[in-house]
Amino acid sequence: MLHHRHSVPVLRSGMRALAVALSLVLAACGGGTSGLPGFDSGGPAAPTGTTIGTGKVKVGLILPLTAEGQGGVVGQSLRNAAELALTEFPNADLTLLLKDDRGTPDGARAAAQEAISEGAELIIGPLFAPAVQAAGQVARGANRPVIAFSSDSNVASRGVYLLSFPPENDVNRVIAYAAQQGRKSFAALVPDTAYGKVVEAAFQQAVASRGVRVAAIERFGSDPAAMRAAVGRLMPSLQQADALFVPAAADAMPALGQALQEAGFNPERVKPLGTGVWNDASIARVQAIQGGWFASPDTAGFNAFAGRYQQRFNSAPTRTATLAYDAVSLSAALARTQGSQRFSEAVLTNGSGFAGADGVFRFRADGQVERGLAVLELRNGQIVTINAAPRDFGTR
Repeated sequence: MLHHRHSVPVLRSGMRALAVALSLVLAACGGGTSGLPGFDSGGPAAPTGTTIGTGKVKVGLILPLTAEGQGGVVGQSLRNAAELALTEFPNADLTLLLKDDRGTPDGARAAAQEAISEGAELIIGPLFAPAVQAAGQVARGANRPVIAFSSDSNVASRGVYLLSFPPENDVNRVIAYAAQQGRKSFAALVPDTAYGKVVEAAFQQAVASRGVRVAAIERFGSDPAAMRAAVGRLMPSLQQADALFVPAAADAMPALGQALQEAGFNPERVKPLGTGVWNDASIARVQAIQGGWFASPDTAGFNAFAGRYQQRFNSAPTRTATLAYDAVSLSAALARTQGSQRFSEAVLTNGSGFAGADGVFRFRADGQVERGLAVLELRNGQIVTINAAPRDFGTR
């Protein structure tokens, strides 16, 4: 593997390692924030058009550019990140066929049909789960793979790969780490939401796979009274637990933390555990979960990307913008190195995976993504990395 200031996407094929030195600015391993020589970081954003780039390999890019509300904002940020990836990739041989799905399944279906009819070998996007399903059906019929951005694992399938931040990855990483540190009995306090159902199922599976036990699971509602009631039901079981999984987001954690404190919860005896939703300054200040651990991508890679994005577009990227950056960078790398097999299942599901702005990732044959995550700790109101993300999938 070649090493230089910025990390590169790496593909290992067969018995030999192909170090793909593509001078990408994927800051997951390098941590640098400067651009490439000759990169005009201060240039204005190109107007939204039907294509980005001029290479011979065509890739569809389906985004909710005119979706209502936040969807359109995210769509534009993903579009900018895709452009940034091509700008930073030397002589990228890609043309991105930009399509607006308006955030709807019908729009995504039409967008996929258009892109494929215009010669797209791969579809990047859509963002929303129903749109991914619709585009995936079209792409599957044309034998074209999809790299989509939904975190809903239900829409992954063979040939439809989800490049996202699935909460299951967070759960598996933090439970595995806690078990390695000697925690043997896990309780859970989960939100009574769709997200809560996903992380609860992942929690039960992760605990079972580690050979440790579930002491109790309680679900809490969104108002403080419901939180206090759930904590009250849980407290007797915490006598037999040495870890508490409590994946509450920033809007819920202060009130839930207050309920835990009032009930006498001791985070020094029962280790608090969370997911990536804890990666928030307001959560870091919640007293009840100080010393708690959670899993998340290393922040250095996103921060470096965000700095370059800010320079180019004079605005901050959304947190998911790195997904488009990595998908386009990966497509360009594979077009450069893998010939006619560039977007084949064997290449896309290579077990060694790829390095991106948020660290290493790989696609499974069933379309799910696995990410190399760090374990972080809430310490005196700060967020501190205590177990670094792996550089490759051979170390964990």
